Amino acid sequence: MYPVSDRFLARLTESHTVATRVQLILTTGQVIDLDHTGGSVTVDRAQAIRRTCTVTGCDPSLIPRTPADQLATYGARLRISRGVDYGDGSQPELVPLGVFRLDSVDGDVSDGPVTLQGKDLSACIADDKLTQPYKASGTVVGAVTALIQRSLPDADIISRITDVSIGSRTFDVQADPWAGCQEIAAAAGAAVFCNTDGSFVIAALPDLLAASPVWAIEAVEGGAYISASRAMTSDKVFNGVLASGENTADNIPPVSYLAVDGDPGSPTCWGGPFGRRPDFHSSSTLTTVAACQQAANLQLQLAKTPNATGDLKSLPNPALEPGDVIRVTHEDGSRELHQVAAFTVPLDVGGDFPISTISVKEDA
Repeated sequence: MYPVSDRFLARLTESHTVATRVQLILTTGQVIDLDHTGGSVTVDRAQAIRRTCTVTGCDPSLIPRTPADQLATYGARLRISRGVDYGDGSQPELVPLGVFRLDSVDGDVSDGPVTLQGKDLSACIADDKLTQPYKASGTVVGAVTALIQRSLPDADIISRITDVSIGSRTFDVQADPWAGCQEIAAAAGAAVFCNTDGSFVIAALPDLLAASPVWAIEAVEGGAYISASRAMTSDKVFNGVLASGENTADNIPPVSYLAVDGDPGSPTCWGGPFGRRPDFHSSSTLTTVAACQQAANLQLQLAKTPNATGDLKSLPNPALEPGDVIRVTHEDGSRELHQVAAFTVPLDVGGDFPISTISVKEDA
């Protein structure tokens, strides 16, 4: 969860004034605070582009009409925040929701309203498809950094992993560099994403069993709970992943590792009633059994978690991030731990705050 004060979290479940800020950053360097009436920021860990935004009610003058206007708009960015105005004369406590590439401006040129839409900065990497073969080599952090800074030379890269060596990997013409970043990061058991400050982060996925809850959604007086539902499915759920690598260019023999759900208490235990349902991951970046193990464990975590999901509605908490573990207390008093997968933060006062979760488990 994004760092906030205790006062901030307490105020979320009390009557308070919502503060939002939308800033348009033009390619000229000019920063404009935009008046707005609504919109939302959607965050989804399962999507290649993790954060997207919509802002409504903006001034019709924002619609580009001349080539000069278009030049300033293409490449422009939006910085969006939401928080709490304490009403005591202090500055509102705002939480960043993301830095976005402005992708579209649409509305009536005379009367408005105008709607802005954007994607986080990983879209700049994904859209810059390769026009010639590209060879990645060295280490995970070095190779991912090179791919990102190929498109955004000034991009800030934050590594939260122990760096490891990779086998060389040549990506073909038309390949998606952002997908390439994910493939390379998997060799260290990690993923790459763009955070709320617009920096690129290389990090392992949080472990539900080890992480501490960062927020409580409780169906009690003064709690954040509105409603909840639960679901289980075996569709597209795997309980084993075989990761393999072979690199003839580096003269490295084939290596592999099979990661399985070995927990006898798990509904997806390998060889249990769920059976054996393996998935497969292959990359020339994997040159050791240890690297295969990291990649297999990462893919297994992604592959088995959708079997238990939850959909919650609560009072909005803009500080939440995908992977956060939250404690949910239902109306019957039962408690569960949920791992946040996706949510939508409204930019208006009365907007819903739906949260999708994975890896649900009972909490003692």
